[in-house]
Amino acid sequence: MHQRTKIAVAVALALNSIAAFAQQADAPQRVEITGSRIRAVDTETAQPILKISQAQIQAAGLITVGDILNQMTSAGGDPAFSKGSSLSSNRETGGQYADMRNLGSQRLLVLVNGKRWTQSVDGFTDMSTIPTSMIDRLEVLKDGASAIYGSDAIAGVINVILKKSMEGGNLSIYAGKNEKGDGQAKDFSLTYGAGNDKASLMFGLTHSLTDPVWAKEREITRFSKGPDHYKSGLGTSPWGRIRQVGADGSASGFNQILNHTGTYDGVGVGADSRNPASYHPYTGAEQDAFNSASQMMYIMPNKLTSIFTKGTIQLPMDMRFTTTAMYAKRDSSRQVAGYPLSSGTQATYPVYLDKDSYFNPYGNQVAGAGKGQDLFFYRRTVDVPRVSDNSNQTLHIDATLEGELNLRGLPWNWSVGYNHSAINGTNVNTGNLNLPNLKKAVGPSFRNPAGVIQCGTAASPIPLAECTPFDIVGGPSAATPAALNYVMSTGQATYGSTVNSATADLSGELFTLPAGALGVAGGIERREVRGYDRLGQFEQSGLSTDLAGLSTSGGYTVKEAYLEANIPLLKGVPFAELLSVDFASRYSDYSNFGTTTNNKASFMWKPVKDMLVRGTIAEGFRAPTVGDTFGGGSQSYDDYADPCDSKDGDAASSPATAARCAAAGVPATYRQLNQAGQPVGSGGGQSTVPFMSGAGNADLKPETALTRTLGFVYNPSFVPGLTIGLDWFYIKISNRINAVESTYTANQCYVSGVQSFCDKIKRDPVSGMITSLSHGNANMGQLSTEGADLALSYRLPKNAYGQFNLRSESTYVASFKEKSTDDADWIGYAGEFANNRLKSSLSLDWSLGNWAATFTTRYYSALRGHCFSATVECSNPGAKASWGTNYNKVKATTYSDLNVSYKTSWKGQIMVGANNLFNKKPVINYDAGSGVDSGPSSSSSVDPNLPIDRFFYARYNQSF
Repeated sequence: MHQRTKIAVAVALALNSIAAFAQQADAPQRVEITGSRIRAVDTETAQPILKISQAQIQAAGLITVGDILNQMTSAGGDPAFSKGSSLSSNRETGGQYADMRNLGSQRLLVLVNGKRWTQSVDGFTDMSTIPTSMIDRLEVLKDGASAIYGSDAIAGVINVILKKSMEGGNLSIYAGKNEKGDGQAKDFSLTYGAGNDKASLMFGLTHSLTDPVWAKEREITRFSKGPDHYKSGLGTSPWGRIRQVGADGSASGFNQILNHTGTYDGVGVGADSRNPASYHPYTGAEQDAFNSASQMMYIMPNKLTSIFTKGTIQLPMDMRFTTTAMYAKRDSSRQVAGYPLSSGTQATYPVYLDKDSYFNPYGNQVAGAGKGQDLFFYRRTVDVPRVSDNSNQTLHIDATLEGELNLRGLPWNWSVGYNHSAINGTNVNTGNLNLPNLKKAVGPSFRNPAGVIQCGTAASPIPLAECTPFDIVGGPSAATPAALNYVMSTGQATYGSTVNSATADLSGELFTLPAGALGVAGGIERREVRGYDRLGQFEQSGLSTDLAGLSTSGGYTVKEAYLEANIPLLKGVPFAELLSVDFASRYSDYSNFGTTTNNKASFMWKPVKDMLVRGTIAEGFRAPTVGDTFGGGSQSYDDYADPCDSKDGDAASSPATAARCAAAGVPATYRQLNQAGQPVGSGGGQSTVPFMSGAGNADLKPETALTRTLGFVYNPSFVPGLTIGLDWFYIKISNRINAVESTYTANQCYVSGVQSFCDKIKRDPVSGMITSLSHGNANMGQLSTEGADLALSYRLPKNAYGQFNLRSESTYVASFKEKSTDDADWIGYAGEFANNRLKSSLSLDWSLGNWAATFTTRYYSALRGHCFSATVECSNPGAKASWGTNYNKVKATTYSDLNVSYKTSWKGQIMVGANNLFNKKPVINYDAGSGVDSGPSSSSSVDPNLPIDRFFYARYNQSF
């Protein structure tokens, strides 16, 4: 009897334990959703969030997170550092950067598991360093969140959620290429994880490679202004052009170019450069110019290798320690045409063909002793194209100790963490010239008794080992390897940035109200940011055609604290199944500019179970980056369009602009000339002298922003599986920090009449050409955008034909405008390049057994773009645009993508697909070229962010 009693008690205790365990297991998990630090059971939020799953990432047929995010309809149409910007010298070139609502990549905060990811000196986050194989999902918050996360969260927040754990491994191999055979992409990843309820460990290795696409390989990209206007994009010839040297050191007198075979392709043989009869008058004929696009990349190559690991261990007292480490190495390269050299390349160090040079056709050795003259020369060194190799290493390590506890029977979570992110890299470039060596190479030279041309004079020779004479005007056929090696230089720079932060967070339920628990969260953070960009001493000297620049070095610290509260007001009453409000505030103390406090308020209201109404109003800010504040600045040959051009500039149709140009001394018949001395079209051309760009500003203040959203989510119970979401957004940025472009500077001066911009421009008093223009960083005016996001999804009932699911995302931009100063007029850009009024995507997912497929269409509405000229390719002459008058309409475009996959019986998956399935052909858009406000393509007038060809790919996944 006693034994039976003990058994009964044991059974009762066991059943009670099992019941308790079941209750605990069934208890809903409290999770943290992007945009809030408060953990909650209900994942519905007051803010619009887009989620992208791992399956959707693979079905996109793309290999980097940046490419995937930039296909969102809410993404900007011109992300920072386009893969076609081969003329860009920024250290970020070669990476992948996301943009939201065209507000700039630096106004979008990137998190990984809720923690800040690495940033460059200028505040950009390279999305390509995040291995896609380790991603569980992407959460994209389409709302400002500075009150929660601090600086940069103006346009939104991207939170990359990594897999929590893995059991076993996965091998993934990918290959794809354009139908033409170029642009080949490869991706390899290996991931493995193991663990139990006490500890887990994940490891990932990724290697990806993307080959270049050359502009010369397609007719539409062969010339910078397209095949119909190939002459307009031609520049400085590789065959020597000579002029006399004026009293002020500028070119004057005769204007002759060497006779040669061949045309603008640079292939040919030059005549005897020492013979004055070997030259003909230069008129800018196409055979006496060069097509620089023939040596340029349309899409730049990229190689990335990354190692990633994540570990978690359970500790006593409901504590948990998690650490993440990632190392990535990215190698990228860019190539542009040989340098457009002239005697005046560096105004402070002019180099002329010396009157005592053996190769001077008007020198003393040809014309006779005492009769020679120095010559001003022009010659593009196509013999050695300019190549820049960028090697970038990224290291991220974070560690978090977190735990759960109960206070008065209510759940709380706490965490303390440390976050280290570092970027360092080297940049090596070739194809520029060493001006001191060039000066000696084109200086005095003679034929020595051995018949060898030698630097110096017969009376004072320079040893052959110390100098090699250069027949600079003889063209490529006269250049020797020894001479090129002597005059060329190798430039180098090192750069890096480091972010160290320590955080402490606490969240939980303060007490319970009739409508639910009042949730609160709070925390503190200390962050230290340091960065540098150091040019070699020779590059800083200005004695290279690599252009003069100064180093960047600096840093700052910030201390922050935040509070957030979610207050449930009503629940389960008529017209209020749910009503709650959320308030958040963050205080930031920066060492470089002072303090700022940013607040946010939001609400959720469910009038009925099927309908959620939501809205937010938020303050935001973006602190000046190290580069913004401490940037050294550098010279650059900028592409720009001069509004004072009498034929294709705004002065041709606007009396007000013409009057401002005339007041600046610009002749009434003025034409902007390219480097070949020929007039440019409305798309502009490259400056004939270097401008000054990128200088930092120690007086910069943070940008401020105001964000409002209002929308609803509708899940009609009478149509199971259907969800409709519509959200209005309005974002206004004040005190904008902006890297001012050359075209923008000129337009603000002459079109808008802003004197502060006119102060930065100097012109030649005779020709009217711009001879000096400086542009750097400034707190400059305001920027705002307004529109709506529409999201639709419908999971159809499963039937004999499989499971079908429709997904659609659309973004309509009602307004996108800016003003250069607080007193200037607003200028609207909605509907112009990269600011499509409407972008939409529609996907149909299908699965049946082991088979699955996704078909996606992407729609881009029509755009207004620059005309080629006022009478050519100009659908709306006289019509208003942001740049003045005259625009050409670029038609709407639709692309279609297809992905098909099959799961094998041996845990494998075979996936094939085609992006731009119907091979939609690219079109000419002059705003895509770098000549118009620094468009994304340096080589052509075709947008490199859109498909150039049909792209085929295949992927194989193997689990084990």
